[in-house]
Amino acid sequence: MDDPVLLSRIQFAITVGFHFLFPPISIGLAWLLVFIEHRAWRTGDPVWERMGRFYGKLFGLTFAIGVATGIVMEFQFGSNWAAYSRYVGDVFGSMLAAEGMFAFFLESGFLGLYLLGRNRLPRGLHWFSILMVATGATISAFWILVANSWQQTPAGHVIVNGRAELASFFDAVFNPSTLPRFNHTMAAALVAGSFFMGGVAAFMLIRGKATDVARRALVVALAVGAISSVLAAFPTGHEHAQQVARTQPEKFAAIEGLYETEKGAPLVFFALQKADPPRLEAAIRIPKVLSWLAFGDPDAEIHGIDKFRHEDLPPLWLPFVSFHNMVLLGLLFQGVAFLGLLLHWRGKLHTSRRFWWLMLATSPLPLVAIQFGWVAAEVGRQPWVVYRLLRTSDAVSATVTAGEVWTSMIAFGLVYLVLLAIYLGVIWHKASKGPDDLPAGKADVAGPAAAEVR
Repeated sequence: MDDPVLLSRIQFAITVGFHFLFPPISIGLAWLLVFIEHRAWRTGDPVWERMGRFYGKLFGLTFAIGVATGIVMEFQFGSNWAAYSRYVGDVFGSMLAAEGMFAFFLESGFLGLYLLGRNRLPRGLHWFSILMVATGATISAFWILVANSWQQTPAGHVIVNGRAELASFFDAVFNPSTLPRFNHTMAAALVAGSFFMGGVAAFMLIRGKATDVARRALVVALAVGAISSVLAAFPTGHEHAQQVARTQPEKFAAIEGLYETEKGAPLVFFALQKADPPRLEAAIRIPKVLSWLAFGDPDAEIHGIDKFRHEDLPPLWLPFVSFHNMVLLGLLFQGVAFLGLLLHWRGKLHTSRRFWWLMLATSPLPLVAIQFGWVAAEVGRQPWVVYRLLRTSDAVSATVTAGEVWTSMIAFGLVYLVLLAIYLGVIWHKASKGPDDLPAGKADVAGPAAAEVR
């Protein structure tokens, strides 16, 4: 393989895909910690205190690796995608600058207070620090999604001398896909964070470690996981799909497997894709449902891939498979979460080892679903790096050779494998050990102010 464009795309997919394992956990876990630390502050219950202390350490580790891998990801804009950087720099740079000014310093600054201020700060201020971390992480995700959404549905710009220049910051920020994608991503992050918490709790229960903390953490994780997994499908996922149908019809046709333009288009539940000519075999279709979901009209016409030029079509297999696997996993998360809540209601959750193992096995799958969603979105946008403005083949650095990309890609891959092994090893070690016992009197070392606010 000696195509520098394809190799640069693969390298970027590796670096972004690895980085994107950590922000969803960080965002979801941060908001869970907001709830946990508030309960610890208001009730003075040592179980909530130990839970916050334990999951706070896991959050700090996850956040640190996410930041480190995110910095590496951004370097590639200048190294592998110089033509892209020149084209979108005026627009893209303002969004990344906003992320740094309004979010990164907020979350990183208060993270230090949260991690180092326990038992040193008044309890209310300590809780406020994790609230600011969660808020900062959410704002950071918003600006990153703004930048990516602008590539999907560019707005608020003018083309001057072959470059996109910002004409309306508001229109660029609130382009047609920003809010649907942000809402859907935040719901997915809550799913990832809750299943991460639930998986660690299930592991501790299996090993008989800190069962009081693990039992309570599992219930919290299941409650948040049930709500967020529903929200990820409806309304956020549904609204995002409607937006894609309106603004990126080629992508919509590819992810839904709609090969011919139809009125009353069916929803393809399952199919095997074939090439030469492109077609679906063994398809399970539900008549008129796709038209109804996309436009609220069961007889609405939806453009299939036959309506578009071949050179403007994305790959057909990968977006279709990724999207449908994401949807199936989303249904699995709902089933697991509501099953766990049913067991809790019946008083069997804390004795059901089978469910503990199911929760543990399911816990990493939200990250798989998020990766599927990202692949469907980004591969579905091809052959454009900026939709209908700049083709991916025209965005790569002209001087980068295939050999150079191979070298850096292998180096990144090895480093990421080491980082992943270290991360999983630390998580396993912490979960095997369980939360540290709260030393006697430590709950009150923040002084009289902390005691009063209880």
